[in-house]
Amino acid sequence: MITNQKEDLAKLFLRFVVGGLMLFHGVHKLIHGYGHVGGMLNQAGLPEFIQHGVLVGEIVAPLLLIVGYKTRYSAILIIFTMLVAVGLAYHENIFTLNQYGGWMIELHVFFIVSSLAIILLGAGKYSFESSGVK
Repeated sequence: MITNQKEDLAKLFLRFVVGGLMLFHGVHKLIHGYGHVGGMLNQAGLPEFIQHGVLVGEIVAPLLLIVGYKTRYSAILIIFTMLVAVGLAYHENIFTLNQYGGWMIELHVFFIVSSLAIILLGAGKYSFESSGVK
């Protein structure tokens, strides 16, 4: 049973790291604006109003992930947000290294792979999902 406690604690840490780090990006956009996202969408031939989805992917989904409510759906939203970000802003840098030798999209890949792990693992015991709140 101790193994289950460790696994549940690891799931909690994973949710906190992914949700917490993503939330910083969303809060930054709330404070400094996210109109540039609309410009990138427009350049890609997509309607600008879709830019408001960044708030769902970078504020709502991370908060839900942190508390462990609708965790798998939240992780899917984060994956989608990161895929759109790579497609719009980093598509030319997918096979590029940054000035420090790191992959230009390593942060995006971290969010995608970690969110995929959350989808596969579930929320764990320390979540609203396990407390009977559905």
